[in-house]
Amino acid sequence: MKKLLLVVALFIATVSNAQKGSVFLGGNVGFTSEKIGDSKSNDFEFAPRVGYQFADNWGAGVEGSIQNVDTDGLEKSEKYKIGGFLRYTTSITELFAFYADLGVGYQTNSINDAKGMYASFTPNLSINIKRGLALNFSIGGLNYDNIDGHNDLRQERIGFDFGKTFKIGISKNFEL
Repeated sequence: MKKLLLVVALFIATVSNAQKGSVFLGGNVGFTSEKIGDSKSNDFEFAPRVGYQFADNWGAGVEGSIQNVDTDGLEKSEKYKIGGFLRYTTSITELFAFYADLGVGYQTNSINDAKGMYASFTPNLSINIKRGLALNFSIGGLNYDNIDGHNDLRQERIGFDFGKTFKIGISKNFEL
């Protein structure tokens, strides 16, 4: 039960109007369902984060991700990521704040025991609702990843998806 409560807390919280010496918890949960012809794919991802605001505008932390992909019930794969991130936060007004995350880390894919690295840059807008509780909005970012499989095939991807994605989250900053 304690693990479930921790997972829920990580899902609900992230940083907003952060102040030096505060801790932030957060993350993303996502689901995608895609159908092309007779083929259907479902994708579920849980990505928690924990960080520390070490200066008025700067924070750093660790992030992880577990992603399950099921294609037609025949092919299932799991993808894992673990890494760190650096966050810059600035208040625009008492109501609005801007923050951007730069993350890097290690990733694996269970399909062909593939391993590699990733990097991402994601800007966000935060609307402060009450005492550090906020709504966060993102419209994409810049992503890079590479992965090497057992069959020595190397995949490299660069993604620029500003305006292509839209994410909404709830955030909470915890003062120490």
